[in-house]
Amino acid sequence: MGVTFIGVRHHSPACARLVASTIDRVRPAYVLIEGPADLNDRIGELLLGHELPIAVFTSFHDEEGGHESWTPLCDYSPEWVALNHGRDAGAELRFIDLPAWHPTFAGRSNRYADAELRHADVIDRLCRGFKLDNADALWDHLMEIGPDDGLAERLAAYFDLVRATAEAGEPDTAREAYMARWVRAAHAAAGDLPVVVVTGGFHRPALVAALAAGGDTSWPEVPGLPEGVRGGSFLAPYSFRRLDAFDGYQSGMPSPAYYQQLWESGPEGAARHLEEAVVSRLRERKQPVSTADLIAARATADGLAATRGHIHPSRADVLDGLASALIDEALDVPLPWSSRGTLRASNHPVVVEMVAALSGSRVGRLHPDTPAPPLVHDLDAELVRAGLDEPAELSLDLTLDDDRERSRILHRVRILGVPGFDRTSGPGTGLDPMMTERWTLRSEPGRLTAVIEAGAYGATLADASAAILGERSAGASIDTLSRVLFDAALAGIHQVSEQALSDVDATVAMAPELGTLGRALAVVVTMWRHDHIFGTARNATLGRVIGAAVRRILWLAEGVRGGAVPADLGRIAAIAACRDALRHAGTALGLDVTDALEVTERITSDTTAPPDIRGAAFGLRWALSSRRALDPVRVTRGAFMVRTLGDWLAGLFALAREEVLHAEEIIGLLDEMLSAMPVEDFLVALPALRQAFAFFPPREREAIAERLLRRRGILGTGRSLLRAVTDPAVVAAGMHLDEQVDTLLQREGLLS
Repeated sequence: MGVTFIGVRHHSPACARLVASTIDRVRPAYVLIEGPADLNDRIGELLLGHELPIAVFTSFHDEEGGHESWTPLCDYSPEWVALNHGRDAGAELRFIDLPAWHPTFAGRSNRYADAELRHADVIDRLCRGFKLDNADALWDHLMEIGPDDGLAERLAAYFDLVRATAEAGEPDTAREAYMARWVRAAHAAAGDLPVVVVTGGFHRPALVAALAAGGDTSWPEVPGLPEGVRGGSFLAPYSFRRLDAFDGYQSGMPSPAYYQQLWESGPEGAARHLEEAVVSRLRERKQPVSTADLIAARATADGLAATRGHIHPSRADVLDGLASALIDEALDVPLPWSSRGTLRASNHPVVVEMVAALSGSRVGRLHPDTPAPPLVHDLDAELVRAGLDEPAELSLDLTLDDDRERSRILHRVRILGVPGFDRTSGPGTGLDPMMTERWTLRSEPGRLTAVIEAGAYGATLADASAAILGERSAGASIDTLSRVLFDAALAGIHQVSEQALSDVDATVAMAPELGTLGRALAVVVTMWRHDHIFGTARNATLGRVIGAAVRRILWLAEGVRGGAVPADLGRIAAIAACRDALRHAGTALGLDVTDALEVTERITSDTTAPPDIRGAAFGLRWALSSRRALDPVRVTRGAFMVRTLGDWLAGLFALAREEVLHAEEIIGLLDEMLSAMPVEDFLVALPALRQAFAFFPPREREAIAERLLRRRGILGTGRSLLRAVTDPAVVAAGMHLDEQVDTLLQREGLLS
C-alpha cells in the first residue's frame, strides 16, 4: 500500500482525529513520528499511562554553553495519538527527527514551534480572502470546526501552499534529510505493508519528494551526545498554561482547555463548555454575570457563526459573543484573540479572565514508574534527611550547626529555582548582621518539572546548584558576581565560590564604575573578615579579589573629573570600602597602604576632581594616617566654597566620621565657617550640608550639638536642639527675610 504522509499542525484535535482514523484503517507496519530519535529505545516510558500534558525535556551543556528544549504532548497532540493508535495496531513505532540537543535546534526552546513567520505572507492572503483576523481563526475555520470529510485533502492543499511560498532554512533541510532516511528505510522494510508518517505539515511536501527521489534505504544511526557534554532527555510534567500561546508558547494552538474540550466533545460541546468556563470564572471573582448576559452572549456567538459560515460556533465566535455581552466600555487595545502573541498588560480585566478560563489549569502527572534524573532522588533524600519535606514555616538560627545545614540545603534548592521554597527574611548582602532566617515551605505542582530541568546541571543537589552558580558567574557584571559570591556562601558551595571569585578577579580589572565595584568590595571584605558562619573568612581567593578591587577603585577615583556636582553616595561608598579593606586586610594581604595614601593625597589637592571625591580622599588619608602627618584644619579651611562645601564634607564625614568627631578644632572651625556665612549663602549650602551631617548617627549628632551650645555658653542639651519643631530651612529663610527687612529699613533711614 506504500507510505501515507500526514502533515499536521501540532496540538490540533482535527489532525489528531485524522491520524487516529488513518492508523486504525490501514493498520500499518510502521508508524513514523516527528520526534527525538534518541528516545526510540524509551518509547515504553511514554506509554506507561501518564496524565497529560507531559513533555520530553532535553538539555545540552558543554564548555561553550548549551541549550534546553521541550517536546510537549497532550491528549490531542497528533504525535501522542500516533503513538497510542500505532501501538494498538501492532505497528513498529519510531521517532524520526534529530535529537533535541542537536545543533540544528540551537536557540530553539520548543521542538514543535511552528514555522509560520516564514510563510506569513500566504497566511495573510488566506486570512484576507476568508475575512478572518489571524492564523488561529483561519485554522479553526478550515480544519477544526468543519466536517471530517475531506480533511486530509484540505490539510494537504494547505501545507502544499505554505511550503510552495517559503524556503526551508539549513536546520530544516538537515532535519528533513534525516527524517527522509527513516522513511525510505521503513518503506523498504515494510515491503507490501503500509507505513504512516506523521510530521509537521511544513515538512510533508519535502518528505514526499525525498521518497519519490529514492536513496539509501538502510536505517539511519541515532546521534549520541559528544564526549564531555552534560545532558540528556527525561519526561516531565507539563501544564496547559505553559502550552498556551497567550502565555508565550511558540507552537500551535492557543487556549488549550478549549481544544481539550473540542477533542473530547466536538465543536458544539466545546463552545458550550467555553461559555460555562468563562462565566464560572468571572462569578468566582465576584464579577456580575447574569443569566441574561449568558443568553445574549450565546445568541451573539450563534449569529456570528452563521455570518462567518460556521456550522458550529468557533472559539473566536464564542469569545466575541462573550466580549460583546460582558464588556460595556470601549477597549484600549484589540481583543487578544484577534492577533497572535502574549497577553498585554493593558487588556480589560474581563478579557484577562476569559483568556485564563480558556487556558485551563490542568497540570500533567507522570506514572510512578517513570525514570527520573538522579537529582530528583538526591533532592528527595536531602529534604527527608533534614526534615524539610513537608509544608512548614521555619525560623533558622544560623549560629547553630543543624539550622545552618538546613539553611544551606534550602539555599541550594532556591538556586535551582524550585518553587515552594521561599525565604521571607535573612541576611541579604553579607553586610547585614542578621543571623536568623525565615522560610515558607509549601507544595507546588511545578516542583517536579523544575527539578527535572535542574537535573541537566548535575546529579546531586550540591553539584547542580554549583553548576548553576558557575554559569551565572561567567561573563557577569560586578553586581551579579557579588550576588553569586554571597549565594555560594549561603549555600556552602565553596568550589563555586572559588570559580566565581576567579571570574570576579578577572572582571574587576575592567570594572568601569565606582559604585558597583564598591558594593562588591564591601561584600567581599565583610566575608573575608567575619564570615565564620559561611566558612569564607580569610579565604585566599577573596583576598586576591580585595587587592584587585582596591587598586581599581583608587585608579578610577583618581581619574574622575568634574566641578560642583551633588555628592555621589555610590562613589563615596566605594572609597569607604577601599578604606575598610586597607584598614582591616592591608597587613594580612600585603596591600600597599603607602601607595594608596599617595593616590589620595594627589586627589585631595586636585581642584579639578569633584568635591565629594576630594573630601573622601582626604577622609581616607586621615583615617589611615597619623594625626601628626596631616593638617586637617588647613585642608578643611582650604575646601571652603559655598556651593561645594557640603559635598566635600559628605566625602570627609563618610570616610573619617570618628576622626572628625574627636577633633575639637574641626568642630570649632566648621562652626566658625558656617556662622560667618551670609544667610543667602547658607541657604544655598544647606541641602548638601544636611546630607553630609546625616553620616553621623543621632547620638553623635547630639554630641556635636552639645559642643556647639557650650562654645556659645548656652545651657541646654543637644537633644533638645536637634528635636526643634521648626525645619532648619524655614529658620534660615526667616533669618534671610529679617536681614532683607533690616537692609531696607536702614536704606530708608527708618532704623532708630
